[in-house]
Amino acid sequence: MLFSVIAEMDESKWDDKPGEEYHFPKRYAKMLISGTRVVYYKGRLRDRRFREQRLSDEPHYFAIATIANVYPDPNAKRGELYAIVKDFQPFTQPLLAKNHQGYFEKIPANRQSNYWRDGVRPIDQGTFQTIIEHAHLGSVIQPEVDVDTDDNTHLESAASYREGGKISYFNTKYERDPQLRRAAVKLHGVTCCACGFNFKAFYGDYAEGFIHIHHIHPVSEFGGEKEVNPVTDLVPLCANCHSVIHRRKDRTLSVDQLKTMIALNKDVKK
Repeated sequence: MLFSVIAEMDESKWDDKPGEEYHFPKRYAKMLISGTRVVYYKGRLRDRRFREQRLSDEPHYFAIATIANVYPDPNAKRGELYAIVKDFQPFTQPLLAKNHQGYFEKIPANRQSNYWRDGVRPIDQGTFQTIIEHAHLGSVIQPEVDVDTDDNTHLESAASYREGGKISYFNTKYERDPQLRRAAVKLHGVTCCACGFNFKAFYGDYAEGFIHIHHIHPVSEFGGEKEVNPVTDLVPLCANCHSVIHRRKDRTLSVDQLKTMIALNKDVKK
């Protein structure tokens, strides 16, 4: 298992969402892989506008989490990546990066002058454990699905990187994670991959961004928890195509099968 410190700046060009996603350059790719345990860090306050958003003006650690998945930034110019974060556990108090005994992180002799410049810093398990022992840990925060805005609330194929945990709410549903939906949209867009329908193009700005996200492998067949990769496991489908794929309880069509059906019926109509 890997352990790293990830720096969150108050103001940044990176598309970070603390507790949800971490946007980073490819040079840190080997330090942030699925399963990496991370500690969130903020440097010294430089702009008072952000004071209320921090736990301290001083350099400090403020949360721990685990990297669930990493996927390429579809708009990358230099190989930038996104890491999906899970099990985000914020601290209730800041843990200053330095106490009376020194820094928690072990700074190599040849990095004394520029160590803190790195946005991602590898640490060993002992350092990670020491930070946890000194931290005031809060509750783990899991992403919540807003049933008023989630486009897949009623569909069992909705995305979640920990699938198989059934919950009861009038009927059986599966856990869903909005982080994977956002990742799938970033990667694959909002045009149906089967028929080419785009809600904004047809309905205008009111429908911009609306799309269903289909799980290529039916969630109900997992038989337990399974990690889901938004690059290979999720695709955008319009509501009609998504409904047809799941029309029968005894089988789920593949996207290729659906594309073939669409093509054959187009030929018949001609």
